[in-house]
This record gives sequence, C-alpha cells and structure tokens, in this order.
Amino acid sequence: MTAITPVNAADLEFDHGTFDAAAFTRQATSSWEALASVIDHTLLKPDARKDQVESLCDEAIRYRFACAMVNPAWVPTAVGMLNGTGIPVGVVIGFPLGASLVSTLRQEAAALVRLGARELDMVIPIGQLKSGNNQAVHHAIHTVATVAHHHGALLKVILETALLTVEEKLRGAEIAIAAGTDFLKTSTGFASGGATAADVALLRGVAGARCGVKAAGGIRTLDDAKAMLEAGANRIGASASVAIVRELGAE
Repeated sequence: MTAITPVNAADLEFDHGTFDAAAFTRQATSSWEALASVIDHTLLKPDARKDQVESLCDEAIRYRFACAMVNPAWVPTAVGMLNGTGIPVGVVIGFPLGASLVSTLRQEAAALVRLGARELDMVIPIGQLKSGNNQAVHHAIHTVATVAHHHGALLKVILETALLTVEEKLRGAEIAIAAGTDFLKTSTGFASGGATAADVALLRGVAGARCGVKAAGGIRTLDDAKAMLEAGANRIGASASVAIVRELGAE
C-alpha cells in the first residue's frame, strides 16, 4: 500500500477543482422540492420504533428526500417500503464510535448492501486517526469503499469533526478521499457537537470537486441548512427534514 503522508494547509494549494457553493445553494433553495432532493431524511435514535421508521419512509416518499437514513436493523423494513419508489435507503456503519474491527466493517457493509442499502455512512476510525495511524484509517475506509462501489452504493465517511483538531480534520479528509469515499461528512450527531459552517468550509477546501461534502448534526432549520450549503455542503443530513422543507413552502 502506498504510504500516506500527513496533510497540512499547504496541501490545499494543489488544484483539486472547484465547487461553486453559491450556485449550488441558489439551485438547492430555489424550491422546497430542490432542497428535499439534497437532504438525507434521518432516524438514528437507539430507541426508534418500527412505526417511526415506517413514518420516516412515508415522508421520504412524500417529499422525495435524497434518501431515508436508518440504523442497520431497520434496513429490511426501509427497503421493503421504498422498493420501486426511487428513494434509496441509507444506513450507518461503525456507528457512532468508529471503533469497529475492519473485518466487522467489511461484513456489515456487505450484508447491508445485499439487503438493499445504497448509501453507507461510515464513521472514520477516530482513535486511529488521532494516534497518527494513517495506514489503518486508509485500510478501513478503502475496505468499505470497495464493498460499496462493487455493489453500486455510495460511501460517506463521517469524520466526527467536533472531536478533531484542525490538522486531524485535514488529514482525515485527505485520507478518506484517497481511500475512495464519495462524500466527507461532518458528524454523527452523537458527539459533543455537530456540523458547523467552518468545518464544512474546511472539508470543501480539502475536497474541491473531488467528492461531496455532507453536513449533519444539529441542522434543524432552513437557516441552518442554508448556512451549510453556502459553506460548501452538497448534502444535508437531518431528522428535522420535514420542518426544514415546510419553511420553504412544502405542505
């Protein structure tokens, strides 16, 4: 495996293409339908019930959200409800601690895509990243990316930015991109903080146009969503999705 060197601000001077956040924000907020199409409608509470998952899926269909994001145990339920609707099922893995064995991540990813999940949101190995073990971080992400892409699924890597230094955010983002992620994602929503516009802008600065950026954690209003889009996000994760699109005129 190719050696992975630490990332610092100077690395951002390389041209990784540009992402026009202003233009994307204008398009995404031009109607509630456009905004819904970039929101992952999310229910990850540990005490979520089947009827709540079913309601989430009904809302995903009604408002045409980007996906319905659930915990692994609810993937069969969500797939059963969303099959044929064009709304993909998203699922979290290695969640929320980012401390699973790579073999566990591989098996979990493979089982979930076989069940029909089409978007995998994986927590980065946080402790390994903070320990400077870049190879272990790359290996874990690349393993899941390989499984996801083999089955035509997307991978989003959650950095859990509230727990990282600026250097760790930069390094983790660069490793995730090198390992094959389709999106950099800010947060699980279960740590000490969620998405911030500053962190979204930092991740977009690393990514350029190489991959997407998903803001998640604490996004509850239309103003919150706009701030994340303006900072460079092109996907939003929220449990308040319906309330957000209703602010823009949805019924």
